[in-house]
Amino acid sequence: MSDQLERLAKLPLRENLRGIEPYGAPQLDVAVLLNVNENTHPLPESVCRAIVEDVTAAALSLNRYPDREFTELRERLAGYLGHGLAAENMWAANGSNEVLQQILQAFGGPGRTVMSFPPTYSMYPLLASGTDTSYLAGKRGAGFALSAASAAEQVVAEAPNVVILCSPNNPTGTALGLDVVEAVYDAGQASNAVIIVDEAYAEFALEGTESALTLLPGRERLIVTRTMSKAFALAGARLGYLAAAPEIADALRLVRLPYHLSAVTQATANAALKQVDALLATVEDIKGQRDRIVSELTRLGLEPAVSDSNFVFFGGLEHAGQTWQGLLDAGVLVRDVGIPGHLRVTAGTEAETTAFLTALEALLSSRDSVPSRHGS
Repeated sequence: MSDQLERLAKLPLRENLRGIEPYGAPQLDVAVLLNVNENTHPLPESVCRAIVEDVTAAALSLNRYPDREFTELRERLAGYLGHGLAAENMWAANGSNEVLQQILQAFGGPGRTVMSFPPTYSMYPLLASGTDTSYLAGKRGAGFALSAASAAEQVVAEAPNVVILCSPNNPTGTALGLDVVEAVYDAGQASNAVIIVDEAYAEFALEGTESALTLLPGRERLIVTRTMSKAFALAGARLGYLAAAPEIADALRLVRLPYHLSAVTQATANAALKQVDALLATVEDIKGQRDRIVSELTRLGLEPAVSDSNFVFFGGLEHAGQTWQGLLDAGVLVRDVGIPGHLRVTAGTEAETTAFLTALEALLSSRDSVPSRHGS
């Protein structure tokens, strides 16, 4: 045990936090960063100017607390989403992770459970631990699929207090059919479960993929979470949000910290929402690079999943760890998600995508990283 771990072990840490690892995607200084699903395109100059202007104006009153109800931001978020939503349906926090944390603070906690379906976003069990909520790992079928019948059956059997459905799912990139959301919502009625649909990558969905936003009317236990980190290219601004019945926001007011969204954060997000068309102009380009990755990986004999997101999850690697290291040595950082034979890569700019594909093809041509034709 390292000295640091020994010192940590001596502290009166909560028992459910002992032995767990914090979230820790590698942050390395390499030429091509394609591991954390950022929008790798720089912000348009016009958007940068708008943000600087609004943040400068906000700076004049930083001696005062910000609008605790972030009224303008909620109105702009509702306008962006549409679907008949109003400001009272919206909530926001410092990234969608904080939104999820606040939901678990309000509806989870000691003696309560949250269920999700691995492989999925690795923060869900960590958020459960942080809020002292018991975590239930559901099961997926072949190819990491999740059917409406299976999901509903598991929810009925486990009777969780909260269910998180990630759609498009991270790390697989696949979206859930709305039949799954409807089935899980109905199955959770007996335990009065809050159902969260995490749509962090919704703007990248394939044509015809429907959002769970369409299911909100009449479903007071349904929450749809979104983020401005991905399609909006604002990962550094830390702004996540949700749409739900107004009483959900009322519940979160009971657990949020005072003035939790700074004036600078609100100004940044509001400025960005005034520039939606400019900010989302890169989405189609990213989707094109994503589809290019799927096509090229298939040509190389690998097994990419159909993706509704800005990344591609692919299998068929006999030595995934060696491939990850080989890509890193070539200046390309992708994500090893801990699933044997698989890696995940963000769809970047055309040049970044080319660098990844060129490096990967070179590795697969070498003796140590030939793809397994039988999968793994």
